[in-house]
Formats: sequence, C-alpha cells, structure tokens
Amino acid sequence: MAELNKVKVALLGSGTVGTGVYKLINRQRKEMPYKVGADLVVEKVLVRDKNKKREGIDSSLLTDQWEDIILDDDIQIVVEVMGGIEPAHTYIKEALQAGKNVVTANKDLIAEYGKELLDTAEENGCDLLFEASVAGGIPILRPLKHCLAGNYLTEVMGIVNGTTNFILTKMAEEGMEFKEALALATELGYAEADPTADIEGYDAGRKMAIMASIAFNSRVTFDDVYTEGITNISSKDIQYAKEMGCAIKLLGVARNTETGIEVRVHPMLIPLDHPLAGVNDAFNAVFVHGDAVDDAMFYGRGAGEMPTASAVMGDIIDVARNIQFHCCGRIHCTCYKNLPIKKITEIESKYFMRMLVEDKPGVLAKIADTLGRNNVSIAQVVQKNKINDLAELVVITDSVLEQNFADALTSIKGMDITKEISTVIRVY
Repeated sequence: MAELNKVKVALLGSGTVGTGVYKLINRQRKEMPYKVGADLVVEKVLVRDKNKKREGIDSSLLTDQWEDIILDDDIQIVVEVMGGIEPAHTYIKEALQAGKNVVTANKDLIAEYGKELLDTAEENGCDLLFEASVAGGIPILRPLKHCLAGNYLTEVMGIVNGTTNFILTKMAEEGMEFKEALALATELGYAEADPTADIEGYDAGRKMAIMASIAFNSRVTFDDVYTEGITNISSKDIQYAKEMGCAIKLLGVARNTETGIEVRVHPMLIPLDHPLAGVNDAFNAVFVHGDAVDDAMFYGRGAGEMPTASAVMGDIIDVARNIQFHCCGRIHCTCYKNLPIKKITEIESKYFMRMLVEDKPGVLAKIADTLGRNNVSIAQVVQKNKINDLAELVVITDSVLEQNFADALTSIKGMDITKEISTVIRVY
C-alpha cells in the first residue's frame, strides 16, 4: 500500500467525552486506512493544566495554549468536547475562520449559536458537524439531514434526557418519590451535582431546538422552546397514569403544522402501547414521522463516555473522508425556511389534573361548569381517594387550547371548594 496521508486532529478538552474520543481514535487506528483512506492522528489535546496527568493520554500531546492548535496548519480537524459557551464559541469560530473543520458535542452552543457558526463554516468551505449534541450515541441528526431528506417531516418527538428518564423509571417501577429517585440518580452518576438543566427540561429543550431546526428546515432556538420539568411529578400521579394505561415521560415534542412550528418539553402521559412508553432507565429514543417513511424510531444510549464518543467519532470519520476527496463544506445550514413558531398558549393539548376539593354534593358540577364556560370538555373523571375531609379528584380533558385551559385553571384555583391543584400534566 502506498504511503497514506495523515489527517491530523486536535482535541479541545480531555474530560469524559474527550478521553472516550481519544480511546476510539487509537482503537480504530488500524481501520482508518480502509474506512477513510488515510491515517487519523491526534496531534494536540488542549487542557487547562498540561502538568496534570490524564490517564491513557500521551502527555506529550497536551497543551494549554490555543495558539499551538490554531496556528498549526497541519491540523485539519478540531474536535470540541470541552462544553460550555466560552471559550468554546470563540475557539470554534476561529478554527473555522482558519479553514479548519470542526466536530463538536456542544448542544448549548449549537442551540444558541448554530446559525452563526454554520454560516462561518460555509463562508470558509469547512465542515461543522455536531451529531453528538443530541441523544449521545444515537444517530439522529445525520438521518434527519441525509437519510430522511426526501421526506416532509411533520413530527419529531422523544425522550432525549437520560437523567429524567431514569428518575421517572425508578418512580414507576419502585414507587420512589422524586427526591429519592434523584438522589439515586446522583449516586449512580446519572445526575450532575447541579441537576437543574436536566430536571427542569432545559437540556432536552436545547436538543429539541436543534432537531426541530433540522427536521423542519427553519431556525428554532432554545428561547423558542417551552420547557417544563418533572419536579412536581409524584408516585401518585404515576400510579393514576398506570391505571389509565399510560406511562409518564418527559417528552420533547416538535410538530410542523399548517399554522407554524410547535416545540416544547414537558412531562406527558403517553399510552403504554406507544413505542416511547417502553423506553426506560437512562436510554433515549426519538420518534419521527414523515410523509414518505411514515413512522421511524431511533433508540439507544443517550449519554456516557463511549456512546457520545461514538457519535463524535462518526463525525470525525465523515470529515476525514471529505478531506480525502476534497469535498468539505458539502452541507451547511439547512434552515432555508422562515416558519412561524407558535406560543404555548396557541397549542392544543389534553390534560390530566389532580386536585383536592371539598367532599360534598355539587362540587364536581361546579368544576365541570367552570371548565365548560372556558370551552374545556371533560373526557374522564376519577374520584376514589379521600385525604382527611377532602376528596381527591382527577379530571382528564379533551383536547383544548392551552390558553382556554389556563383560564379555567385560574378560575378553579380561586373557588372556595378547591383546596389544592396538586398536579397538571399534558396527555399525548
């Protein structure tokens, strides 16, 4: 075999994902001539402290100077796995402006600055790939951009946060309350020391912004995504859901409707026969509907060192192939439409509402009357528990405009007979 070209790579960061990428590049070293037609070589690894030992990484590759990478013309691919907005944003933009291709796993950055960075990549004829920014090791962005490009996609929904899915699974299977399940998730390493981004839905919201932008060819940012977390879900809600033939999941939902894009993240009752209802523990899944493909689901591990490194590695190999065939920059921003994005008050949903009310005749009639005056129809009522002298009432509504339900809820909260609105959850 003739002497092969070397494609030189720089890693920005050597944390969990960065170490995983380094391992994979070395593990795949002998395969690269056949997969890429070139050798893939890690030239530099940018770290904060190059004197700190990194297990499994050659210390001679470590640098704490960005200039060692940006000024090295031999480095063709920059892999950003450091996370956060800055300095990652600056480094990626400078790399693209210098004609270097970039692979990133940074969902926060892509959700906020994706258009700017993709435009910079296009201006400089470079690749900017970010498969690992959504759903860890599950291939989803490339299928949306490539394999499903012949479809008019109308829905992308899924479980895209492993921490919250693990918590809800433990609550469902073992009867844990939220705080207990969160403590277990933290102990096992599924939850960060500060779990806010996960449990309040922000992490999933960023991923949904990225997927909606690609699926519907129209720019969606994190600020466009309505987010609601799982902190108010109780084991009692999950038990009620089971009795109704449903599971409760934190779902990201994006729909392309005739009146605009809906994009939101919130807990939802979903029928047990839906494929997403059986996705448990820290696994992720994304469900896609297109006019040609019909329904498709992508399932797997949504986080972790090697699953995320797998997605990063796939992008690196893709870029390396483009380098070999002189075709970098083939696909850039695909948001060629400018579709309106609907506010949450403009979206229709069904609702599960659990409340404590006075246990006396006429209470249900008053609640039904209040709902009716706000154009909210009742689909089902369950009343079987008493707490002290109060009745626990569960109402399931028909599909209703969010604003109408919000108005009805305000009225019900203000009624003398209502002692507590315990939970409100949307129903798929």
